[in-house]
Amino acid sequence: MRILFVCSGNICRSPLGAQVLQERLGSAASVHLIESAGTIADDGAVMDGAAAAQSARLGGHPDAHRSRYLTEQIAGSADLVLTAERSHRAAVVQLAPRAAKRTFTIKQFARVLDGLEPSDLADVHAPEALVERVARLRGTVPPPADPADDDVDDPYRRSESTHVRVADEIDAALTTIADALRAVS
Repeated sequence: MRILFVCSGNICRSPLGAQVLQERLGSAASVHLIESAGTIADDGAVMDGAAAAQSARLGGHPDAHRSRYLTEQIAGSADLVLTAERSHRAAVVQLAPRAAKRTFTIKQFARVLDGLEPSDLADVHAPEALVERVARLRGTVPPPADPADDDVDDPYRRSESTHVRVADEIDAALTTIADALRAVS
């Protein structure tokens, strides 16, 4: 299964998400292609130093990352798209309308998973089926009081404490997502 993380510049949140998910999946990561892109990325930029430090703190491997610009082909070929913000989700869907059913913010996908009953997923036995089920049931889980709660703040050029908070939010959501993916792999 191809999992795509999307943010703005592809130097902070999306590569951090891809690297942390890789770690949280452990040996189950081998059945997934985990990648990232940015809606305004310059191709080939290295990861932001503060974000790379957070990735390393969480077990990620940031050194090989090079940014890339999100294209219709990249967005359309993913089986699951996890975005930093709702605006990134909108950008993915604008590029690849058929990706709408499999595109979520990182925190939204985790929130919906947390809101489902075990019986909702009892007959799900493949990662692609998990994405389809979460898409179908996302309307049954109450939305956050503030829609912005499904977004991950942009830490770029902000304090170290902001980078730590953002990384921890991403990690918490991805721990939930990795547990669900491992359960059906």
